[in-house]
Amino acid sequence: MFRLAVADLGSPSYFVATAAVTLGFFKDEGIEVAPVVGSTVAEQNTKGLNDGSVHFFGGPVYGPLKTFPGFRGVKILCALAQYSYWFMGIRADLDVRRGDLNALKGLRISSSQSSPGLGLRHMLAQAGLHLDRDNVRIVKSPSTGKANMFRGTDGLVALRDGISDAFWGNGMRLEIAVRSGLAKLHIDLRRGDGPPGARFYTFPALCASEAFVESHPDVAGGAVRAIVKTQAALRANPQLATEVGSQVFPPEEAEIITSLVERDAPYYDATVTRKAIDGLNEFCVKQGLLAEPVAFEQLVATQYKDLWSPEKA
Repeated sequence: MFRLAVADLGSPSYFVATAAVTLGFFKDEGIEVAPVVGSTVAEQNTKGLNDGSVHFFGGPVYGPLKTFPGFRGVKILCALAQYSYWFMGIRADLDVRRGDLNALKGLRISSSQSSPGLGLRHMLAQAGLHLDRDNVRIVKSPSTGKANMFRGTDGLVALRDGISDAFWGNGMRLEIAVRSGLAKLHIDLRRGDGPPGARFYTFPALCASEAFVESHPDVAGGAVRAIVKTQAALRANPQLATEVGSQVFPPEEAEIITSLVERDAPYYDATVTRKAIDGLNEFCVKQGLLAEPVAFEQLVATQYKDLWSPEKA
């Protein structure tokens, strides 16, 4: 029995990995996988890759760095989707133009202080905003420090309770807050908002340890095929997400996940491009996560690249 962990079980960004297990695509490849687990601390899951308690990790592509410094000992098997997947919602009553980062001056933005927070700070700096000079305050998300497995209401709570004027996070947080009427979309990196190159800060990926890939090459290849087939199935029929959501998400989020999958389905592509790795390297070096860029061939399990195409999987 193999195990797959995701950085955040409630995040639509890693949903393809969860769906691949729940819909039986791993099983179709002859790979028995236990129910997907998630942690509020991504590092716990990547440690599992190192000690063998977890075999696959679905999460931000730079997630394994704390466990595998310099990406030594870990491989990207495929992308779960293309591009950065962070959003900013802002108070619906504010008269601001979507994508105008200067409109954030003087505002409070709630955010996770971990991976998403790194992206937020990098984006603001690239846009020429200085936190102190421009009085931009990054405050903790309402669920920070709590062992909440599902945090989709964080943005709504932050605006409703006056914690912040805007929030930064995944698509579920944005959608719940927008549906409440309290928020509107301000930044969507995947679709081109933000500074040039912002969509290449990161991407959701399926990773495994180098030792696992070497000892179980067929299983790793089967995992890639399972992801590619799941992506194709969700693109063709986003309603399949309803079946997964009913088993994984709390009711409020289960009701929304299908519409989020339908929106993101055009980005369900397992290909890992050199441009994506270049963007990742630039982001990680500037954020102090890497001392120097890592070569594409060192980081990516290129022996599986032919499987990234649905016709080959």
